[in-house]
Amino acid sequence: MSIAAPLPGKPVGLARLAPLGHALPWLAIAAFYVLADDYLSLGTQVMIWILFALSLDLALGYAGIVTLGHAAFFGLGAYAAGIFSIRFSQDPLLGHLFAIAVTGLFGLLSGALILHTTGVTFLMLTLVVVSIMYEAGNQARWLTGGDDGLQGVKIDPVFGVFDFDLWGRTAFVYSAVVLFVWFVVAWRLVRSPFGRSLDGIRQNPRRMRAIGTPVWRRLLAIYAISGAMAGSAGALSAHATKFVGLSVLSLLTSGVVAVMLILGGVRRLYGAFIGAFVYYVVQEFTAQDNPYLWEFVIGAMLIATVLFLDEGLISLGDKAMRRLVGRAAKPGGDA
Repeated sequence: MSIAAPLPGKPVGLARLAPLGHALPWLAIAAFYVLADDYLSLGTQVMIWILFALSLDLALGYAGIVTLGHAAFFGLGAYAAGIFSIRFSQDPLLGHLFAIAVTGLFGLLSGALILHTTGVTFLMLTLVVVSIMYEAGNQARWLTGGDDGLQGVKIDPVFGVFDFDLWGRTAFVYSAVVLFVWFVVAWRLVRSPFGRSLDGIRQNPRRMRAIGTPVWRRLLAIYAISGAMAGSAGALSAHATKFVGLSVLSLLTSGVVAVMLILGGVRRLYGAFIGAFVYYVVQEFTAQDNPYLWEFVIGAMLIATVLFLDEGLISLGDKAMRRLVGRAAKPGGDA
């Protein structure tokens, strides 16, 4: 699989392979739906975490906003969708849009307060935000259910036709469509002039200010967009499981999504796909033999990735592509 940028001197081979590389993740999702009926719920959870990791990549990878409090958006989106279902309407689309609006607004408000700071101070403030959210969710039992979780979430069929069945078919397709829409948004965003300016801010914010770029406003904008995307993932989780536990606001949730992103590869978009998939596969199948072994395996993989793969597991696909293109470019090959 190749999701790499074009390699210098080999544009023809890459031009042929690039469409296949971009199509592979979506073909894999379609094949999973057809061939893995018994694991559709697992596939749905993987896509939810892919979307969550993708949202973190926008903030951390492309804008350089180092945060360990991203679970605040995921959890807020889950609770917003669940509470909307219980108290207002069971329409999943309306609940989903409500969750996106709430988390986007929360991103604007919280970002306006903390994005004036940088470095360790900002990192600690993100931890403070998610800790406050966690405790607020725990204390507001009348609204969130506290440590018992938000129960009684009911979801109407999508468009009044597609029911959330016990086999998870509708939830899987619904999650795949939402993931695809957000991926297109992220893809266009990072390749736009706005996205290019974010890359410049990540590398040298002082220089970007010197040439007239409104650094704080652009960071605030991407922080809110990233929060809305994470809230969308949280809403998918609430709709798919019909339950919201307090763990969605935990520091562990922020840590897990960061591990997924680092495993897959930062600033690559498709890295979120690889990281979430590998994490869940290792957790699901290794834990069957030993409930604690999977944590050791993930930890070892993370260490190896940081030490030997600067761009995450996705760089293995890049290396395979270089070899394939190199062979095709040799005399007698299909250059």
